[in-house]
Amino acid sequence: MKIIILMEDTCGNPLCEYEHGLSIYVETGKHKILMDAGASDKTLSNAEKLGVELEGVDTAVLSHGHYDHSGGLAAFRQLNKTAPVYVLKSAFGDYFHGERYIGIDKKIAQFPGIEIVESNREIDGELSLFTGITGRRHWPQSNLLLSEMAEGKLRQDAFHHEQCLVIRGEKTLLLSGCAHNGILNILDKYQELYDGLPDIVLSGFHMMKKTDYTEQEREAIRQTAEELAASNLLFYTGHCTGQAAVDIMKPILGDRLIPIHCGMEILI
Repeated sequence: MKIIILMEDTCGNPLCEYEHGLSIYVETGKHKILMDAGASDKTLSNAEKLGVELEGVDTAVLSHGHYDHSGGLAAFRQLNKTAPVYVLKSAFGDYFHGERYIGIDKKIAQFPGIEIVESNREIDGELSLFTGITGRRHWPQSNLLLSEMAEGKLRQDAFHHEQCLVIRGEKTLLLSGCAHNGILNILDKYQELYDGLPDIVLSGFHMMKKTDYTEQEREAIRQTAEELAASNLLFYTGHCTGQAAVDIMKPILGDRLIPIHCGMEILI
């Protein structure tokens, strides 16, 4: 299995442009997969520079309804008109950071090949999607700045519009965009559905904060890292995790926590 980070917030390859957003390309023996499309068509420019032919993608997934994961979808759809793009129905809601709209372009719903998902979905023997994560253990506190419009009023976003992709091969890979529901809760849901844990997780942890952490927040991050360490999984993380959170988690997880960067290639 080969993974290429087409877009992420930090530079890992001088050929690539980087910006706030996430896009992950995965090749297996059976599939060529695009998980999220970043915030803009810079994702496609990076793919070309990295030798990734997005015309060959046969499966695309949108992890949740935010612009920094969906902004490149229009350009992708122009380039690749055949790959189904799996999007949760709830991803077309109205989502905000403070007063700023951060949801997806509603025109995406009209693109050809959009597969509207309303619950867990088995795509085939190798790929599956799951949603419905309701746990709240060490729920990322940066979520408190994010809201959704419901019945004409803004309320706390509950992130029902988040889905995860499972890729089964010699090793099982779990992909999430930002883990807004909390990476521990996502793993709990995975274990409930699949009676075990994946081998590798690639996900943002949504721990980034513009101001310093409170001691309570630092302790929650440490406790999250300790639980992740007990799982003996390998974690790749970036985008919305933030360097400060990585610095807290790294001494606990050691080599099993690997930061990702734009243009990075991972072989599994």
